[in-house]
Amino acid sequence: MDFEWDENKRLRNLDKHNIDFAVATEVFQDQERIETEDTREDYGEERIQVIGMAKPGILFVVYTERNSGSSYRLISARRANRKERAIYNSMLGQ
Repeated sequence: MDFEWDENKRLRNLDKHNIDFAVATEVFQDQERIETEDTREDYGEERIQVIGMAKPGILFVVYTERNSGSSYRLISARRANRKERAIYNSMLGQ
């Protein structure tokens, strides 16, 4: 799978959350990741939330599919909060 992002958004995300989108792509290698549709708002496109493991720990990533699903456009990435970590760990039986 291919990944893309807006470079200015990547820099803002890095400044705000200290997570680089390039590192955030590691969650897609996590076979235990949890993906749900982001229905918090009407974004005009389908957005998907992912909770998964990467080198910095458990991350929460939002992306949208592009080119009929052949590439993923990252929108945001941050460390998962306590509730999100609990959801992830419960799926692992921990």
